[in-house]
Amino acid sequence: MDQYTFQDPRSQYPAPDQQKPQTQSTPGSTAGMSPEPDHGEKTYRGSDRLVNRKALITGGDSGIGRAVAIAFAREGADVVISYLSEDTDAAATAALVEQAGRKAVVVRGDIRDEAHCTELVERTVAELGGIDILVNNAAHQMSGSGVAELATEQMDRVFKTNLYALFWLCRAAVPHMPPGSTIVNSTSIQARQPSPELMDYAATKAAILNATQGLSADLISRGIRVNAVAPGPVWTPLIPATMPEEKVADFGAQTPMGRAAQPAELAPAYVFLASPESGYTTGETLAVTGGSS
Repeated sequence: MDQYTFQDPRSQYPAPDQQKPQTQSTPGSTAGMSPEPDHGEKTYRGSDRLVNRKALITGGDSGIGRAVAIAFAREGADVVISYLSEDTDAAATAALVEQAGRKAVVVRGDIRDEAHCTELVERTVAELGGIDILVNNAAHQMSGSGVAELATEQMDRVFKTNLYALFWLCRAAVPHMPPGSTIVNSTSIQARQPSPELMDYAATKAAILNATQGLSADLISRGIRVNAVAPGPVWTPLIPATMPEEKVADFGAQTPMGRAAQPAELAPAYVFLASPESGYTTGETLAVTGGSS
């Protein structure tokens, strides 16, 4: 079974009733999840679409970031995996990249620090010999009870992680990116359907959607394309680490498909937007939402 296997998408992966009530401390880890997500470890088959490309992926240790790292490596790219503090997850992702015969570099640190963002790009250029794919994927969210309880400290963390870092990384990376390079940003269905309990997170995702269009208009003069992927609910460590148990237990049930996505189901969208196949596409957002509009 791989991403090309014909199957019913409704029953392809576990339904919400198989997601046990569970919580983790933020930012969460893959090993503590039940069921454990599919990142494409056994289900993603590459076809040489990114041969010898050099990619930096933020939040590359787990969730969507891990799935993208695996897919990029199996398509032929070397990968720098940026992560916050989850050493075990980062090492596991790096091992999967190396099993695909590609180079993996792990860099620990907080992208809320502008200097760290600059260092990430410098490490990528130094250790991979350049950078031609930037995936701005790392994000922070915390479920709350509305604006009355929304702390400034939380907003600072969400906006700096999700939005400031995107601009810092783009600013540092662009001078090193040759024509034909690509930037892929992770926005969300929350950008246009904000949940009150995630309003600060949703606001950053709306800003990323807008920033993708602005960056694309700015950078096409350099031959750099900028696009985004807008996931719906995805089964990642962020869910049990940031949501109440009762919401975790039925996470994804509200979609027309009746389930959350697995990270492996997002990876092909990032591969498409990073590869020359999407060469006439820039400033666009590709929705992967299980049928939610």
